Amino acid sequence: MSVVQPGVLSPVPAMACAIRFVCRPGVSAHPLLDVLRETSVGDDVVGLGRTLVGALGAGPPGLRDFPQVENARVGLPAKPGALWLLLRGVDRGELLHRRRAWVARLSPTLDVDEVLETFMYADGRDLTGYVDGTENPTDGDAVAAAVVSGVSDQLDGSTFVAVQRWQHDLDGFERRSPAQRDDIFGRRAADNEEFDSAPESAHVKRAAQESFEPEAFMVRRSMPWADTDAAGLLFIAYGSSFDAFEAVLSRMVGAEDGVVDGLFQFTRPVDGAYYWCPPVDASGKLDLRALKTK
Repeated sequence: MSVVQPGVLSPVPAMACAIRFVCRPGVSAHPLLDVLRETSVGDDVVGLGRTLVGALGAGPPGLRDFPQVENARVGLPAKPGALWLLLRGVDRGELLHRRRAWVARLSPTLDVDEVLETFMYADGRDLTGYVDGTENPTDGDAVAAAVVSGVSDQLDGSTFVAVQRWQHDLDGFERRSPAQRDDIFGRRAADNEEFDSAPESAHVKRAAQESFEPEAFMVRRSMPWADTDAAGLLFIAYGSSFDAFEAVLSRMVGAEDGVVDGLFQFTRPVDGAYYWCPPVDASGKLDLRALKTK
């Protein structure tokens, strides 16, 4: 019986490296199947994008393109990849060597499109200082929210992941008063408590997962990123489908009632993509039986 990749439900690591690959032009993707089947993923997470799945054949059910939300009042750029890899660890040098090994393994058929180093800030906070991932489901609830179950022997144990890179205007955020910042989130930075008087645009009101019908719970494993020119958050959300993510996203961008999430006062998504994370077998290798190859 195959199970979910261990890195999906593991806590946010001290640091990670997210790599987006694209298909190499003019090269068949089929040799990659044997490479993936023979690779133990360990604590890393491997996701296959629709472009790669399409090059190989078809499936799995539920994998689709990143959405363009109708009536959205905020742009939602998409940048799909063939394969997404999240290397998790505690040592930057060790992550570098693992990255080099993965790239060498995949390079006959895939090219690296982006490498983004991420990290844990303080006790799991966004770079604004606010706690990230509040009200994340845990234990059995996390499994129910993130892992496909009861569909088929080939698909059970897999998960779908939505990945968005958000870029913050930290200077603009810091020019706001503490009260204005709290209003954006609907929580106090000092103690992480929600407050009843938060405006309708407050993030806690726009994205409250229990307020949807059906409830829109996801397992979020987002991490900050920073380079010499910019900084922000790599949003990572695992689900048994993309439905919960799309429901929350639609409300955040004002498509539901015209009210835009307060987060957009200081941050914007700069890309987004969907991937399917296959289950792993007892040896920790990817179970790709759900792919219907040509």
